Amino acid sequence: MQIAHQRPISANTLVLAVALLLASAANLNFWTTLTHAVGGLSAARLPLLLGCFAIVALLFHGLLTLASFRFVVKPVLILMLLSASAVVWFIYEYGIVIDRSMIQNVFETDTREAAELLNWRLALFVFLTGGLPSMLVARARIDFPGGVRGLLRRIGISAGSLALAALILVMLFKTLAPVVREHRELRFLLTPTNVFQALNGYLRDRFSAPVTITPLGRDAVKGVHWAGQARRTVTVIVVGETARAANFSLNGYTRPTNPLLAREPGLINFSRVQSCGTATAVSVPCVFSVLGREHYDDGKARRQEGLLDVLAHAGFRVIWRDNNSGCKGVCDRVEFVDMAAPSSGNTHCAGDECYDEGLLAGLPELIRQPGPDLVVVLHQKGSHGPSYARRYPEGFGRFGPVCNTGDFEGCSRESIVAAYDNTILYTDYFLGKTIDMLREAAGEAEADTAMLYFSDHGESLGEGNMYLHGAPWMFAPEQQTHVPMMLWMSNGFQQRFGIDRACLDARREQALSHDNVFHSVLGMLDVDTAVRNPKLDLFHACVRHA
Repeated sequence: MQIAHQRPISANTLVLAVALLLASAANLNFWTTLTHAVGGLSAARLPLLLGCFAIVALLFHGLLTLASFRFVVKPVLILMLLSASAVVWFIYEYGIVIDRSMIQNVFETDTREAAELLNWRLALFVFLTGGLPSMLVARARIDFPGGVRGLLRRIGISAGSLALAALILVMLFKTLAPVVREHRELRFLLTPTNVFQALNGYLRDRFSAPVTITPLGRDAVKGVHWAGQARRTVTVIVVGETARAANFSLNGYTRPTNPLLAREPGLINFSRVQSCGTATAVSVPCVFSVLGREHYDDGKARRQEGLLDVLAHAGFRVIWRDNNSGCKGVCDRVEFVDMAAPSSGNTHCAGDECYDEGLLAGLPELIRQPGPDLVVVLHQKGSHGPSYARRYPEGFGRFGPVCNTGDFEGCSRESIVAAYDNTILYTDYFLGKTIDMLREAAGEAEADTAMLYFSDHGESLGEGNMYLHGAPWMFAPEQQTHVPMMLWMSNGFQQRFGIDRACLDARREQALSHDNVFHSVLGMLDVDTAVRNPKLDLFHACVRHA
């Protein structure tokens, strides 16, 4: 009697089956959290949730297909199944999230502590949910497509799955973008990608060489315009958040979003400025580094001093005041004041949301204090989405009706834009109040004052069905890279440094970028250093040299 041979299964069918299993049974917690985040399970939400499931399944299928080779596919699929099973157990049993610190705990706990987590229920769960499927994979007779045709077929299937996932993502982007941004915990729940993401972060931090900061601009000194001057200088650099130039009425926008700045005498508005990146984590380190956009690298920027360090070398007292998510490393060696929570002493708050006006608290008193020349950086919360309506206090909701939630699906595009425009109106008020404070200081505190404002990046508001920001630079729309920038100087500041205002006025429409900021700040404050590039210094041709 002959035993019938096991029927072979195609490699693609096996990979698809594992991908569907991982996307469904291994991620029940992810789907529960996502369902709650989008407003609950209902007939109206079902297409969105099914679309999300399709994205995850297609993503897993496309990636696993790249491993569907003989002697490779079985170990990879078994690893996915067993790791997903163990992760699901710990998520449900202990309510943990899988992030870098959790992986660190796994590697750095001792044997006794680890043994306390192991029990028969864990073994049984992993055996039933991961072990049994793994045994089926191990015993499967797999039919592999051979030769060049087989390789091309794998590539085509993988590319097709990933492209279809991307297409569905674009179709659902308006709804998903704010959900994912407001519920960042979702990325720690998608199994098993959370394991590999966290493991990569832990290993990168664990085995990377200690960061050694390379000095920059240690030769920096104050130039000839400082000779014989008794008055202090106070320079405020305002780093805006998610403000796009297109919605500033100073740049031709139809809504009057800049009523105060439009009446500000002597304000110089630069209308064609390009950002260094499309997200704060890139743009802020980049704009304060000497690298420039084309040569910017996060690792290089973290290992090298930046603009604030050069100013400190030249003798300025440098202070960073933050109402956002930190300075991304650029202020690590200067004074830092966190004002992003009511507990920080910021009195301009509503619940847990603190408004930018709080950044100015105590600043007039700080200016009056005797001491070195001062550079203060104010890092705004600005227009950070998706909950634009939370970024401004009552009284600034001039444009409406507004979208009062971070769930864009329930809002019209017009209401989303109206809420965003109100954030620009509040920024107009904040910048106007900053200028008034500096103008008063110039008269009373015997200080020469100036303000430079620029935003870190822009924002998409539904153009091409794109929302928020963070698109890869290669594909980023203009709305995410075209940012506002403006300059105000007291008469004393202008005269002290011999700055020709008419010359700067003539550069309003010139194509500029974040690359100009590093060198222009040094130029406006007459700081001599070998790292200052005159070609990128807006003031170089507009200063009457003593």
